[in-house]
Amino acid sequence: MAAIPDSAATMGALAERFGEVRQRTLELCAPLQIEDYCVQSMPDASPMKWHLAHTTWFFEQFIVKPRVPQYLSPNPRYEYLFNSYYQGAGPMHTRAERGLITRPTVAEVMSYRTHVDAHLLTLLASDADAALADLVVLGLHHEQQHQELMLTDLKHAFSRNPLLPAYRELRDAAARPAAGLAPPLRFVDFGGGIHEIGLPADPRQRGFCFDNETPRHRTYVAPFSLATRLTTNDEYRQFVRDGGYRRADLWLSDGWATVCAEQWQQPLYWAADQQSEFTLGGVQSVDPNAPVCHLSFFEADAFARWARARLPSEAEWEVAAAAQPSHGNFYETGALHPRVSVRDSGIAQLFGDVWEWTASPYVGYPGYRPLPGTLGEYNGKFMCSQWVLRGGSCVTPADHIRPTYRNFFYPHMRWQFSGIRLARDAT
Repeated sequence: MAAIPDSAATMGALAERFGEVRQRTLELCAPLQIEDYCVQSMPDASPMKWHLAHTTWFFEQFIVKPRVPQYLSPNPRYEYLFNSYYQGAGPMHTRAERGLITRPTVAEVMSYRTHVDAHLLTLLASDADAALADLVVLGLHHEQQHQELMLTDLKHAFSRNPLLPAYRELRDAAARPAAGLAPPLRFVDFGGGIHEIGLPADPRQRGFCFDNETPRHRTYVAPFSLATRLTTNDEYRQFVRDGGYRRADLWLSDGWATVCAEQWQQPLYWAADQQSEFTLGGVQSVDPNAPVCHLSFFEADAFARWARARLPSEAEWEVAAAAQPSHGNFYETGALHPRVSVRDSGIAQLFGDVWEWTASPYVGYPGYRPLPGTLGEYNGKFMCSQWVLRGGSCVTPADHIRPTYRNFFYPHMRWQFSGIRLARDAT
């Protein structure tokens, strides 16, 4: 975490930032009806009410309770209900049963947020120090992660409703995917050699980052080529029509077992005829030129084999992204869906649109050390059997991403906005 100087001006700015991020979470709920807050469509997703409460629990558990003498929670049982996976913080409610938490009510959860916010803002005004600022900044980035999860979880929940309701109507031009033809797919060559990736462990040498982005270290990267844009719906549709989901030779063993068990035949949210898909704006036609999304690592890897290419390693991806501005189709564009690439030179779409699967397992960098105490459970204990994604998506807050950001999911998961960028060994 980045150390923030202890000054009234800086703490005032942090308090303002705290208000902005917390308000953004509430704004995401504006299109919802009260019935939408409790639904949990699968064990990997969480109800909106739980997201609202858990992000508040994080500030209460790690900042307010340790720093406010004789602090009283609105309900002591919230400590159990809204803990996610922090064993050091005590027992927790079963994740798959979060949709059964009809009480507290939405109004009570909103009151809980107000209660904790008031205590935290008082701390920033009266008991501010660098350690407090670090924890608040971590909590805000944690909340931004949940803002993205709120949209992906809502999309899955609405897709399971036979009415296929829209989260938000995409009426204006700014909220619709950009029309047009995707530029031809080309590959850009990168030289091999020793490269540095990650961020320095010393917070004085960097801004905020999660502990899994450190320490900066040297790694050898062989010469490689990277696709100039993301894989499109039309390109993936060719894979489907060529029997991609029926050819065991294209799939990793666990991937083929998953395809057979789950009866996968196309990307999540595509209709059986491959002409329409469910989006946060309801059912829309599949744009053949837009990036394909909602793919598992298994599907991305199988497509890459079919295309006679491969997925990039995360080191290759970071080498290519290091010199690129972190601009792209993020949440702020209002599209809430991947857009057609409009750039026909260099590497496009490295940031935004879809999270890009890499060929790298999620493990700690050489010399990695998790945060001390219970917060050390944030990232480190998940470094097993998951794969790294890079770049952010169309529902990621723009100021939440950076070239070193490491997202991670299990290889079968596909409810996130995840897609494909191809790579090749240099010839």
